[in-house]
Amino acid sequence: MAYYYLISSLPMLKADGSMPLSYDQFLILCRDVLGDAKYALLKDLSLSSVDGPLVKEWAKYYGLLHEELTYQRNVRLGRKTAAPSYREESIVKLVSAAMNHKNPLAAEEMLLAWQFEKLDELVGIHYFDDYALIGYALKLKLLERKQSFIKEDGKAEFGRIVGNLEHQIMSMEQE
Repeated sequence: MAYYYLISSLPMLKADGSMPLSYDQFLILCRDVLGDAKYALLKDLSLSSVDGPLVKEWAKYYGLLHEELTYQRNVRLGRKTAAPSYREESIVKLVSAAMNHKNPLAAEEMLLAWQFEKLDELVGIHYFDDYALIGYALKLKLLERKQSFIKEDGKAEFGRIVGNLEHQIMSMEQE
């Protein structure tokens, strides 16, 4: 019964929303409800985890997404690289659209929205079981990652990169 209460009491998560609670707060809520093995699974969970209910299915799509991102980034940088052995058309199109987006933050948000949709699809009609709980945990992890994209920090990093490029160009011109 406590499992039902836990899941139904969790705030709703949206790809375009903020984190209503931290992952640590989520773990505190789960501690008294879950057994040691399930709690350990959540405690050690990362976006690139591969074991556990739902996690195996998620890892397949998450891996394909990252392989495609790596491949397309390498191609864009002019590096010779082999295409992934398996490429899912929808992921190829998504990554291409994100890579061609003028705004890096909007591109990340596009990828995040797709990942939320994929998790919703994988969770399906599981409402009060491990799939639902782990799906929620993975979404929290995604929002945690999104929270690290602070606009001011991104502008500062962009300014630093441009400054370094300007310095390199000026150094080359002086030679």
